[in-house]
Formats: sequence, C-alpha cells, structure tokens
Amino acid sequence: MEKNISIDSILKNELKNPDFKQGFEAESEKLESAYAIYKAREEMGWTQNELAQRANVPHSTVSRTESGNNISIETLNKLAFAMGKKLSINID
Repeated sequence: MEKNISIDSILKNELKNPDFKQGFEAESEKLESAYAIYKAREEMGWTQNELAQRANVPHSTVSRTESGNNISIETLNKLAFAMGKKLSINID
C-alpha cells in the first residue's frame, strides 16, 4: 500500500535538523528578496532588460537576482533605486 506524504510533513521533519534548518532559512531570505525585486519590476510593467538598463547593470544580473542568485546588498540597492524604491533591511 502506498502512503501519502505531504511536502509540509517532510519539511517539518527536515527542519528538526539544525544544519538543514539554517540552510533552509538562508535560502528563504534570498528568495524573498528575489521575489520582492521581481514583483516591483512587474508592477512597473518593466522587462528585465528595462530594469537592467535603468540600473546600469547587465541583464544577467537582473535575471540572476530574480532567480535568487547574486543577492548582494549593492545589487539590490541598485535595482531598487532604479525603480524609485528604497531598500530596507530588517534584522529581527
């Protein structure tokens, strides 16, 4: 008999491992930043190329940033500024 296992139950179990939890939380933060850039760009009706030109960065930088890679504060700030946004960092 096949047992149904949900992603949530697997994740809950994996998060008990401190190493996994640390890595998961770090990746989640990167993806939140990536999504924020993507969402702001989409709301402005801009393509990745338009944002890249306005931020004076290569298109590949925007693409990597929106994929959760190349997430540096400097890059996020350039992209946010080009969209007339303010980069805000919270440490909770």
